[in-house]
Amino acid sequence: MNQYLDIAPEVAAALRDGKPVVALESTIVAHGMPFPQNLETAQGVEGIIRDGAAVPATIAILDGRLKVGLSPEELQRVAQSPDMVKASIRDMPVLVASAGNGATTVASTMRIAAMAGIHVFVTGGIGGVHRGAQKSFDISADLEEMTESNVAAVCAGAKSILDIGLTLEYLETAGVPVITVGSETFPAFYSRESGHKSPFTVATAEQVAAIARAKWEMGLRGGMVIANPIPPADEIPAAEIDRQIQGALIEADTLGYRGKTVTPFLLKHVATLTEGRSLTANIALVRNNARLGAAIAVALAG
Repeated sequence: MNQYLDIAPEVAAALRDGKPVVALESTIVAHGMPFPQNLETAQGVEGIIRDGAAVPATIAILDGRLKVGLSPEELQRVAQSPDMVKASIRDMPVLVASAGNGATTVASTMRIAAMAGIHVFVTGGIGGVHRGAQKSFDISADLEEMTESNVAAVCAGAKSILDIGLTLEYLETAGVPVITVGSETFPAFYSRESGHKSPFTVATAEQVAAIARAKWEMGLRGGMVIANPIPPADEIPAAEIDRQIQGALIEADTLGYRGKTVTPFLLKHVATLTEGRSLTANIALVRNNARLGAAIAVALAG
């Protein structure tokens, strides 16, 4: 095991015994939602994974240690601490060396999960190619990490604030399988429809597990994007949310938000513009992803 890892006893026992484990990011807790909804959502998602016969492993960096599985006290600390850095891959060595604290993004959660031997990860939506990246070169480290870590990332597609077409093109070039469950259309986080056809479609968690097993047994390194559309009752139609996103993008540019500060600002601003509907949708889609992630982990362990 990596000397910088602290794996919770329950998670370590499950990994040792070949039981299903699902990794969870902590940026959604520290930066994606306000308190107390963030803590309640995190606790609820862990409960859903347990109900699905898998063990949850929320990941964060605390006091310079790579934590795989958080205690209730540690989870509350992530939810309420003002000093939680939004920690991607580049931040990991700095935080470890300085005994710092960080909430892990999709990229860093995947890397730490892979270090621990966890192959299924649940998040809200992956990062990707930002709108206007032709000028800004703003491309999420999540996409690069998909080529490195053998982890299946269960998500509600790419965040609506991104250029989804270019994100899918990037993933194709990188050789990352993009598989949508139960729909031929790739979803766009708050919305079931992105306007882009999914590269691959399957119907069950067992089919996802079979593809993951085949990929890794062939020695094809890297992850997979498992897109799970938000339930119909909880979605915000694409045409409606896109209007709000355009307004938020203009506001972010005016105020000078750049790099990793952009996404938290946009999510918060869109929540205000939608009068909280986007936060409700965010919670619903994460819970939906947790159910699928648990089912995939169980199928892989079986």
